[in-house]
Amino acid sequence: MLPGDTEVIDRPALDRLIDVLRENSYRVIGPQVRDGAIVVDELDSGTQLPAGWGVETGPGRYRLHRRDDDAVFAHSAGPGSWKQFLHPPRRKISTVGPDLEATPIHDVPVRSAFIGVRGCDLTSIAILGRVLGGGTHPDPGFVDRRKDLFVVAVNCTEPGGVCFCVSMGTGPGVSAGYDLALTERVDDAGHRFLVDVGSEDGARILAEVIARPARQSEIEQARAAVSAAAGRMGREMPDVDIRALLRDSRESPHWQDVASRCLTCANCTMVCPTCFCTTTEDVTDLTGEHAERWERWASCFELDFSYLHGGSVRQSGESRYRQWISHKLSTWYDQFGSSGCVGCGRCIAWCPAAIDITAEVARLAESAERAGDDHR
Repeated sequence: MLPGDTEVIDRPALDRLIDVLRENSYRVIGPQVRDGAIVVDELDSGTQLPAGWGVETGPGRYRLHRRDDDAVFAHSAGPGSWKQFLHPPRRKISTVGPDLEATPIHDVPVRSAFIGVRGCDLTSIAILGRVLGGGTHPDPGFVDRRKDLFVVAVNCTEPGGVCFCVSMGTGPGVSAGYDLALTERVDDAGHRFLVDVGSEDGARILAEVIARPARQSEIEQARAAVSAAAGRMGREMPDVDIRALLRDSRESPHWQDVASRCLTCANCTMVCPTCFCTTTEDVTDLTGEHAERWERWASCFELDFSYLHGGSVRQSGESRYRQWISHKLSTWYDQFGSSGCVGCGRCIAWCPAAIDITAEVARLAESAERAGDDHR
């Protein structure tokens, strides 16, 4: 078995794959049902996978539902992303004793295997790699956590109601950055997974699982199912120069309309798989002899995020929403060479005000077009 090969495994073999990864000292993280959602967390066995569960999503809406089959990966993105395991939401970074000497805390990361990573999230991991793992001053904790990461990706065949990965160029199929890539098939021929081998590590792990070479007809059917999914996206980003649109729309009255609906709750940044901003906070015990410094996720929607010289630069919800979307879709290119949006739709589903990023960009585009017509 070699990189580039395509094999077929059945449902019990998928459970065996998880066991093999655990036997090879990987902490296996994958999707499971908890608290009314499909979340990603550590798996003890394949029985925890969300077999037979699907989701219905829309602006401000996410609901689990039972499927008519036992498909494992036939659901779109849940509230959690793989970011939380590479860039933790909260971590202690140093302690300070009574002598005021700071002692850095160095994480000892556990080698991890992610199973069920879709194209949008695979791209988000690559983006975080450039943001946190690249540049002149990479984050050593992120670099250590990402090192030796084993990725079992999933080609998406059933996009959700808020997915727009096609218009962002990130899915529904995966193209690179994985060790193994699965395409799930449930039909009259049974429940099985085509497995594309993407690395030598992937070939080594899969060799410990019962598999057979895929027939050409199976490969073609699987590829066709992924291609068909591209035509069933729930949303799409407008086909315009978004970087220029946002640059030229800084004074658009549309921002006031968004602000009248936005709660500045920061849900969108918390569920986003690429938002990376953090802040630090110091805590002490009652004696004052011991202090700790913690790093936690922060958001540009927080009033204190732009606090500078005695005041916040962005005090209005209008300016904070404009900052978020302008950075995500425009100035991110200037910093990191790509968009910061991967089209997963989480920000749409988990916004309590049902604000839809694709709809807001479309309205800005319409406003710009009308303004252009007025000047002709």
